[in-house]
Amino acid sequence: MLVLEDEQGKLRFLVQPQWREMVSGKDLSYLESLFKDFIERAKLHPAALFQQLSSLGVGPLVTQQAGTGIADRPPLLKLCSRFVQL
Repeated sequence: MLVLEDEQGKLRFLVQPQWREMVSGKDLSYLESLFKDFIERAKLHPAALFQQLSSLGVGPLVTQQAGTGIADRPPLLKLCSRFVQL
């Protein structure tokens, strides 16, 4: 999953289109619930959620990279072009 924050602080959640096939069956419903929760929380407290997601270290979602701007990160730009929005 990629979480992008625009200039106005609005969050977008991008995922690999076949993420459900890549996730263990036992984690599927948990991740679906998490994603729904993220979308709802992003409407109310986007900055706090972005900060939290930028430092995940345990569980089925772990932050790999955090930073500002992806224009200078070609691998992330490539992922964005293949991912779909939640």
